[in-house]
Amino acid sequence: MGNQGFLQHLANGISLGSLYALIAIGYTMVYGILRLINFAHGDIFMLGAYITYYGIVFTPIPWWIMFILAPVITGFIGLLLEKLAYKPLRESPRITVLISAIGASFFFCGGLYVYGVF
Repeated sequence: MGNQGFLQHLANGISLGSLYALIAIGYTMVYGILRLINFAHGDIFMLGAYITYYGIVFTPIPWWIMFILAPVITGFIGLLLEKLAYKPLRESPRITVLISAIGASFFFCGGLYVYGVF
């Protein structure tokens, strides 16, 4: 492997490691504040990536606007999930909120499966 191959692997490793770190920090912050393991956290992250991809490929919106718009849309979906699935269950037993988080994860994965993304 030459220098170019090494630098490419190094850049790929740093990029992928940064992605893993971002997801891990999100899990840590959510669990630290809410004491809830949000199983839909990764699914919302995945949804943001799909919104970005499909927004760039299938709409006339420029890529740089889509890179700004996709996190806003994803954040709105996260707020909607909080208001509909988690907030009504704040005073419930912890297992109820955990089941709601698993259900939200299944909802996002199932929705993407139905629309042919997987």
